[in-house]
Amino acid sequence: MDLGKTQLLKIAEKNFSGLFLEDENGERAFLPKIFASEDAEVGSEMEVFVYQDDDKLKATTEKPNAEVGEFAVMNCVQSLPTGAFMDWGIIKDLFVPYKQQKLKIIEGKRYLVHVYVDEFLGLITGTTRFKRNPQYEDLPFRKGDKVNLIIMGEGELGWNVVVNKEYIGLIYASDVYTKLFPLSEETGFIKTIREDGKIDVSLQPEGYDNNDEFQQVILEKLNLNHGLLFLSDKSEPEEIKQELQMSKKNFKKAIGGLYRDKKIEILEDKIRLIDQGE
Repeated sequence: MDLGKTQLLKIAEKNFSGLFLEDENGERAFLPKIFASEDAEVGSEMEVFVYQDDDKLKATTEKPNAEVGEFAVMNCVQSLPTGAFMDWGIIKDLFVPYKQQKLKIIEGKRYLVHVYVDEFLGLITGTTRFKRNPQYEDLPFRKGDKVNLIIMGEGELGWNVVVNKEYIGLIYASDVYTKLFPLSEETGFIKTIREDGKIDVSLQPEGYDNNDEFQQVILEKLNLNHGLLFLSDKSEPEEIKQELQMSKKNFKKAIGGLYRDKKIEILEDKIRLIDQGE
């Protein structure tokens, strides 16, 4: 039976307390009555998630936030000296042993957790200790693919992210022009699959022309600053990024468009909003 995964199982037996579900090898998992339909018939199939409870295989029709091999953000419901119990979306909480905690898990707080099967105990387990930027083989991505991201945290090169709940990738700091927050969810795009199997991700598709958005940001900033913005095409990239959350290249392109549309005046060390009534 595929432990920690959602799968199709056949109803082998039905009694007053629930259903016994069976895989093709005859291994069984028990589905409690609260998750079983009254019209369920022996011989029919059900899609369930299989987990362990008191050393027995059980099934549920609930959908966990993460299956074995996946990451998810989970809330700690109880923290003990031996480990922490996390709410992962099903009736039984996920246990994260103390030795598998990068930092001590505190009750009531949210954490990024990876779900795996402990090779010695054979139990579904959680961990907050995982490799950053690991090397992968046979990745199911191509350049430009749209992906779901969980923001992990900021490192020396940029922001580490979880890609489609299963893989760890990186957004380089030079590609980040908006505020990111750990444990938040974003949409991203595969930028590069490197020869060493590492994944580079971008928050925008390659070739995406968002010049109108950059122009709008600049106009809003000018209106807030009484029509003046002390940035120009001679400003340092870091100044522009800090003030406007965009690259110098995008800034120059945006002010060029605003200048052509006669909305701004470009001066030596600043740009000025042109009063349209002038």
